[in-house]
Order: sequence, then structure tokens, then C-alpha cells
Amino acid sequence: MSIGRIIGAVAGGILFAVAGVAVAANFTSSHQTDFYAAGTHQFYVWCAGSHDYMATATGSNAEDAQMKLYDTAKAKGKSNCWPVWQGRVPT
Repeated sequence: MSIGRIIGAVAGGILFAVAGVAVAANFTSSHQTDFYAAGTHQFYVWCAGSHDYMATATGSNAEDAQMKLYDTAKAKGKSNCWPVWQGRVPT
């Protein structure tokens, strides 16, 4: 194999890796932005000793929506359930 082909293969591999990192960074940035954004957020509600379920809640950010959902579940006697954020629901 010639040096030119080896250098080309290495350069192609590096470009492929850089593109993958850029896409992952963009997804992470978008996901983090969604966490702090106001709107409707989707949660997987994990319940110890009973059935889990999916739910949505509206809040000024994901933490606000999560606490509203937790308070609602607790008021219904489900204090063993905890909402786990899945993402913001697109509007």
C-alpha cells in the first residue's frame, strides 16, 4: 500500500470522527437547551412497587415541570413515584 493511500485513509478516518463529534455536540447542546426551556416536558414516571407510566407536564423548565408532576402524583397517594425527564415536547 502506498504512503498516499495510507495518509488518505487516516485523513478520512479523522474527518469521519470529527463529523461524529460535531453531531453529538449539537445533539447534546440542543438537549441541554430543551431542559432549561419553558414548555411541555415528557417524563417516564418510575414507581417503586407499582406500574410505571409516561406523562407530560408544563413548566418554566424541566425541573419545574418535574416538581409539578411529582406533586400531582404525591397528591394522588403515589409518593413512591418519581418522574424522569425524557425531553421537551415540540410545539
